[in-house]
Amino acid sequence: MKSTESVTCSLVITTYNSPEVLDLVFRSALAQSELPCEIIIADDGSTSDTKMVIDAHRRDATIPLVHVWQEDLGYRLAASRNRAIAAARGNYIVLVDGDILLHRDFIGDHRRLAIEGTFIQGSRVLLSQENTPQRLKTKNISFSLFGKGIKNRKNTLRLPLLSKLLSLKTCSHHGIRGCNMSFFRDDCIRVNGFNEDFVGWGREDSEFAVRLINSGILRRNVRFSALACHLGHRENPRRSLADNDRILEQAIIGRLTKCRNGLDKYLENK
Repeated sequence: MKSTESVTCSLVITTYNSPEVLDLVFRSALAQSELPCEIIIADDGSTSDTKMVIDAHRRDATIPLVHVWQEDLGYRLAASRNRAIAAARGNYIVLVDGDILLHRDFIGDHRRLAIEGTFIQGSRVLLSQENTPQRLKTKNISFSLFGKGIKNRKNTLRLPLLSKLLSLKTCSHHGIRGCNMSFFRDDCIRVNGFNEDFVGWGREDSEFAVRLINSGILRRNVRFSALACHLGHRENPRRSLADNDRILEQAIIGRLTKCRNGLDKYLENK
C-alpha cells in the first residue's frame, strides 16, 4: 500500500466558457494549505477569455498550470477529462468541476485519505444561485457554517477524525458526482478512463464509478473532510439523459470493467 507521502495530487478542473467563475475557483485552488503538484484545466472548447484567466494566474502561481483544450463540438465532458488525465504527472487525480470552491485543506484531505483499492466521493456545500453574483464581484472564496446563501450547512463542517471513521467502503454507484472525486491515475487507466460515448449532460460519472467498482476499486464516501462549495447556477439541458441512462445500464448489466472509447487514445504517444 502506498503511504500518503508517496501520493502526488494532480488537480483537474473542468471548464467551459465561464472565465469569471473559473477565476474564483483558481483563487481557492491556489490558496490551499497543501498545493497539488499541478493544476490541469480540462477545457471543453472555451473561447480565448478562459485562456486569459489561466495566463493571469500562471504568472504568479508556484506550481504548473496546464491548459488542456479541445475543439468545441458540443458537450464532451468525458473527452475533456480524459485528455487532462492523460497529461497529468501526479499519481493521484483530484477531480472537480469548474464551479466548485475548495476549502483550504481540500487537497491535503484528499491526499491523506487516499487508500489503494478505493476511490473517493466527496460531498459539497450548495450555494444559492442568488449568492453567486456577489461572490464573483467581491472574489469571496470562503464558506462557513453561518455563511449566507448556504442550503446544506452540515457539509461546511470539517471534522477529520470523524471523517476517517465514517469513510467506509461501498459498492454503490448511486449519488456519484464528479464535482468532488479522487482516484489513483493507474486505476483510471485500467478502466480506460471516462466513456466518450456519453454526449450531453449526465451519467458519465456514474458509469465511470461502475467500471471502477466492477474492477475491484471500491467507493468511499468522504464527509466532514475535503470540503467543497458548489456555486449556484442554472442546470444544464438534459436532452441526452435517456441515451446516457442506457449506456450506464449496459455497464451495470454487463459488469463492464473497461470502455472501448476512452482514455487510451491519448496515452499512445506518452
